Amino acid sequence: MTTTTADLTPAFLTAALADSTGGAAVTNVDVEVVGTGQMGDCLRLRLAYDRPDAGPASLVAKLPSGDENSRAAAVMVRAYEIEVNFYRHLQGGLQVRAPRCYFSSLDLDVNDFVLLLEDITNGRQGDQLAGCTPDQAAAAVAELTGLHAPRWGDPDLAGLDWLSRSSPDSEGMFAGVIRALYPGFLERYAGRLSPDVVTVSERVVESLDAFNANRPRPWTVAHSDYRLDNLLFADGPDADPVVVVDWQTCGYGPGIADLAYFVGGSLPVEERRTHEEGLVREYHQRMQAAGVDLSWDDLWSQYRRYTVGGLIMAIIASMLVKRTDRGDDMFVAMAERGGRHALDLEALTLVA
Repeated sequence: MTTTTADLTPAFLTAALADSTGGAAVTNVDVEVVGTGQMGDCLRLRLAYDRPDAGPASLVAKLPSGDENSRAAAVMVRAYEIEVNFYRHLQGGLQVRAPRCYFSSLDLDVNDFVLLLEDITNGRQGDQLAGCTPDQAAAAVAELTGLHAPRWGDPDLAGLDWLSRSSPDSEGMFAGVIRALYPGFLERYAGRLSPDVVTVSERVVESLDAFNANRPRPWTVAHSDYRLDNLLFADGPDADPVVVVDWQTCGYGPGIADLAYFVGGSLPVEERRTHEEGLVREYHQRMQAAGVDLSWDDLWSQYRRYTVGGLIMAIIASMLVKRTDRGDDMFVAMAERGGRHALDLEALTLVA
């Protein structure tokens, strides 16, 4: 059995938070659904204790999805295992701002997990559909340095089985999954996409083997779904500029793919065209200041290559998770912006 909202009782929370509360008892918990995630369920817990200020007044709980298809997708991509291990083993060695983790549990035999995370009360979630402002984009790009730079080129990352999931066999399976899902994606969304975006999506799917072959290194810790719905922006003068959430896709891979995926999917097309090079140059300067040896030519070439990421993610995610109206709109936006990005920067000339 997997953990559900009904299991988040005062007794369970008292035990889970004991190290943070000095053994104080949770006497009451109020639960509300938050977030827009489709791979797991996200809940805000408002807590009362048997003594004043014993622990956090609110937390965010992450649990397995209540939808069977989404849970099955999570098993396939190891989403729950990855996120728990990020908080257990990686977060402390990075400089990216992510929520504090108060408690984690993981049972791979039944695909169950629980995370009790800091509730970022002074952060406002980005909106993938609406897009963001250039200032928000600059803040999000700046935060990427704290994720990518600390372990850039670290060979120890390749030894973490849950993090380093790229091999010729896994890449071949990955390409096969996308090809199997693509007809359903076209049937559902082709009528809502620009004809040239549909054409480039066909070419991306045809070029998957070339895309996966000989991807440039060094690699680092990559978020792999660095987009607005997974970012909380400062809501007040004392708040952190950006807090990064939803680590179910993080992996050992090309960090620059995060940059291309974010810029291409988050800014409206005309805004992206206007501000794109400045954002990439800011990332370059910050990485160099952090001690990363990365030339501008290498960065820009990889950035162009990875503009196909938005299309690839739209194809995979839209076909694997529970279908919703917002989800449909979001995947169309991701595919349209990602396809336009790949066309503008002629990405397929680098991978075909």
